[in-house]
Amino acid sequence: MARNIELLLLQTMENLGIVGDVVRVKAGYARNYLCPHGLAVTPSPGKIEALKGARAEAEAEMAALRANREQLLERLTDVTMTIERSCNDQGALYGSVTQRDVTDCLIEQGYGVDVKSVRLGHSIRRIGTYSIVIQFDKDLRAEVTLIVNPDRELDDLHPEPEAKAEGTPDTATATEDQPPEAQTRRPKSSDKASAQTAGDQ
Repeated sequence: MARNIELLLLQTMENLGIVGDVVRVKAGYARNYLCPHGLAVTPSPGKIEALKGARAEAEAEMAALRANREQLLERLTDVTMTIERSCNDQGALYGSVTQRDVTDCLIEQGYGVDVKSVRLGHSIRRIGTYSIVIQFDKDLRAEVTLIVNPDRELDDLHPEPEAKAEGTPDTATATEDQPPEAQTRRPKSSDKASAQTAGDQ
């Protein structure tokens, strides 16, 4: 099992902590990434004290960022976006709608959302209406509506099953509709015996 060690963050890192935080990480992550890139060091009372000012500034920035995101999420309530895409006659897109497409559409409407905040559960590859999750933190989340329209008029997005060729009846129906005498009768054992006797004469 990998051993966890404590490190003092020299920079704010998303999903890990802010500058001045003492965090526990895997030894390999610390050895191969954090320490070589100057992002963290082994903590000591002196180093922690030296980062108090930077930590206070980072906390203020995080608080302001959170407040802005909360306001943005309130504005995103009941937002509906519409985009057009090329597709075939059944509504299947030539390509797919991506996180970048959703982000660009939101930015055009005045909502400053980054790509990482757009959560697509699956690729959007058909014409239709979709609910898209916008999430900044675990507790900062909203949903917007995305309508994907065809770039041309489609006759039928849900065509009927292919019709049977004319003159080709359904087998089961044809058998039921035939009169009893028209249906094929399996020979009985007595019939076979009679035919054999006639052949011997």
